[in-house]
Amino acid sequence: MAGTKAGGLKAAATNKAKYGKEFYANIGRKGGQNGHTGGFAANPALAKIAGAKGGRISRRGPAKKHA
Repeated sequence: MAGTKAGGLKAAATNKAKYGKEFYANIGRKGGQNGHTGGFAANPALAKIAGAKGGRISRRGPAKKHA
């Protein structure tokens, strides 16, 4: 029954019986607490530098002009 809707409902019931009715809420809370905005969102100048590096090593080849 793995991978079916009925199997999922059964698994959800088992998880709630084992770990309490707030099982999925707790998982979601932990995920939300774990996320932090960072990387390019925190440093646009770094994103510009990285994008330029990526553009220089492009595998597409030089642009072709059409007549």
